[in-house]
Amino acid sequence: MKHSAAEILREYGPFPGVERVHGVSFDGNNVWFASGDKLIAFDPASGETLRSIDVAAHAGTAYDGRHLFQLAKDRIQKIDPDTGQVLATIPAPGGGGDSGLTWAEGTLWVGQNRDRKIHQIDPETGAILRTIESNRFVTGVTWVDGELWHGTWEGDHSDVRRVDPQTGEVLQRLDMPAGTGVSGLESDGGDCFFCGSGPGGMVRAVRRPK
Repeated sequence: MKHSAAEILREYGPFPGVERVHGVSFDGNNVWFASGDKLIAFDPASGETLRSIDVAAHAGTAYDGRHLFQLAKDRIQKIDPDTGQVLATIPAPGGGGDSGLTWAEGTLWVGQNRDRKIHQIDPETGAILRTIESNRFVTGVTWVDGELWHGTWEGDHSDVRRVDPQTGEVLQRLDMPAGTGVSGLESDGGDCFFCGSGPGGMVRAVRRPK
């Protein structure tokens, strides 16, 4: 396993009125994050807040190219980002113990915090298609270039790790600095991860190693 310290490229925030950052997603241009009762978008180049949607947003956030998906307690909401309208809801696999959320291969991938699992689910029904085991509390989840990465945060230790999507074996680990944790996680499709801070109302950009 490759093991190194996480390289923080930039910090965004703290955002006004935001106590916690939960899920994080990226729509190709802007970063979205869940703050409890709002989804907020900001420009990663300027750091400027662009807009917000009033919707329950308690954990992971995902984007499928057209719609946002947002964990809200024991369900996942499908949201039109242009209108803010909730178009559909499906049950969340953890019944409220869900954490991270991402879109890949036409399906949703959902982290299970204290269950230490990641479920791949059908985005129409919520049916579980497969499950990957982790050995730590799972926070954010993201796919990039065929690689599955997830955040962990347990006790005082937090890291971002790449795991084998078949076996769950840890292939690479980036340790976050002491006192910083990863709640939400999303790749920009290149060499950067956007990481929610949990408390503190911040989003950090962390370098994805080649």
